[in-house]
Amino acid sequence: MHPHGVSVFDGLSFLVAVFAAWTALDLFRQVRSRQGAARLVWLATAATVMGGGIWSMHFIAMLGAESGAAVRYDPTLTVVSFLLAVVGSSLAFLIAASRKGRLGLVLAGAIMGASICAMHFVGMAALRTSAPLAYAPGAVALSAAIALFASIAALFAVEQDRSRLWRLTAALILGLAVVGMHHVAMAALTVTAIQTAAQVQPPGASPLMLAVGVTAVTLVILFLALAASMIGQRDKLISIIDAGGVGYWELSLPGQTLWLSGRARKYLGVARGAPFTVDDFTRKLKPEDLPRRAATLTRALKGDGEYNAEYQIRDSGHWLQLRGRLIRSRSGRAIKLAGVVIDVTDRHQAFAALATSEHRQRLLINELNHRVKNTLATIQSIAALTARRSASVEDFMRLFEARLIALSDTHNLLTANGWERARLRDLILLEFRPYAEDRLRMQGPEVTLEAEQALSMGLILHELVTNAAKYGALSCPEGAPGWIDVAWREADADGLITLDWIEHGGPAVAPPTRSGFGSRLIDTSIRTTLAGSAAMDYADGRLHCRLKFRPGAAPKA
Repeated sequence: MHPHGVSVFDGLSFLVAVFAAWTALDLFRQVRSRQGAARLVWLATAATVMGGGIWSMHFIAMLGAESGAAVRYDPTLTVVSFLLAVVGSSLAFLIAASRKGRLGLVLAGAIMGASICAMHFVGMAALRTSAPLAYAPGAVALSAAIALFASIAALFAVEQDRSRLWRLTAALILGLAVVGMHHVAMAALTVTAIQTAAQVQPPGASPLMLAVGVTAVTLVILFLALAASMIGQRDKLISIIDAGGVGYWELSLPGQTLWLSGRARKYLGVARGAPFTVDDFTRKLKPEDLPRRAATLTRALKGDGEYNAEYQIRDSGHWLQLRGRLIRSRSGRAIKLAGVVIDVTDRHQAFAALATSEHRQRLLINELNHRVKNTLATIQSIAALTARRSASVEDFMRLFEARLIALSDTHNLLTANGWERARLRDLILLEFRPYAEDRLRMQGPEVTLEAEQALSMGLILHELVTNAAKYGALSCPEGAPGWIDVAWREADADGLITLDWIEHGGPAVAPPTRSGFGSRLIDTSIRTTLAGSAAMDYADGRLHCRLKFRPGAAPKA
């Protein structure tokens, strides 16, 4: 049996071997990236392409060989040779995909090379001819070595997985190995021609039937390659979409079977691989959204517009936006509704925060207006009463400025606390800043006043300090024995706090003959804003002011 030079069959067998190797190795990459049942499906596909390609290449080359006698093929052994190639490729790919290191690749390559050799020689054993066949052991061993070495080299090359060039290199190595092994093995074959060989018709399938079988296997390889390419592109596209934080979904028609990508399942809280139907999806929606969902779906299925809706998922509270459109075949038949799903929870939270902010702003403006009006009313009252009791413009300016500064100081203290509250202790220390430390003796528990109360208390303390500086204990020069005791106790059963202001060491004082601005301000502030009372005692020639107030009490109208 010998070829007539380099025939068309030889070139075709080489192209089939390289193409099958390229397709199989590309499918092998899918095997390594998958788990479970999907991994086995891709493994079977890659092994079928690889084994079928080797088998097709062998018998295509055999069709171009000339033995000088009639040739037929044993169907059983022919099928066995095909199965040997497929099973051997399956084992090789399974071991290589398990990532056992270099030793695993060597073992996988050895199995693949052995399966190539077994396929070849079982296929040759399927040959039925009247001419006797004999093999040269040395050439047979060389053909086996070529298959083993090339298979190992190809798997090492594809393991690099750096670029298409590497996969092409691996495919060329494996394709050349298969062809080279075949021709070396054929060179090891010696055919003894017989005078009557051409007239003898051995039993078995004819070369024409073999050609049909080879053509069918080759078409299967082409189909699988096309399907693998399409699936690979689809998977790559979906993985890119998922990586961008966007899920993908498909609703097949007319059965309305729902399919979700990994990202879409994550958004919906569905475990990977768990069954999930359209009814499962509707159960995740709020009841009030179901009529809108049905109307949107009906319109999209009719092709009257896109599917575009946002829903809040009941169990997670997340907001999802679903967009999609109807996909039709070339004949116009509706195939599926496909689209994307995006988590828009952040957007809804931002809108809610904006609405709340516009509301936490309206309140602030209203509160600001209220406080400005109150402050202006307080300033107006201070100005009117100060002018009424002032002997001259200069006297008015001095008193009015001092009282405005006291009001401003209290404002500053409140501003430092977010205009919510101020401590009584801080208000007292604020008014005693111009005086030496020994002029004040203060004790009492922690008491906090709200903003309006703090303003009133600040003005009350300012009037007491001003009066003490004019007539009482603070009018003594520095070093003189004049000081003030300020003490308060915990609130009583009625919630009232009692504060005692007692002056010591100053000149003797007597009750005023008429009510001045300070007295009126203290009395008005303590009764309204602080919901309490004030009492002045001048016994023993010193001032004892007792204030009773209720912290946190609502101001009286």
